[in-house]
Amino acid sequence: MSRDTLHSLIDIVNEKEIETVYRILLKFVEEDEATSDEVEAIRQAKQEIVNGELYTHEEVWS
Repeated sequence: MSRDTLHSLIDIVNEKEIETVYRILLKFVEEDEATSDEVEAIRQAKQEIVNGELYTHEEVWS
């Protein structure tokens, strides 16, 4: 089995089944896990939202 063979098979899958094939293939793709720094940045951002520490689009670009 080669990638070319898989590509060929995907090309002949019924259009109605494309979503199913997509979901199955996603199960074989490794997902990145967030680093501790990323998790902390997300936590801080959520807290800033709760605290109302937001900027408008205009404030950011002025």
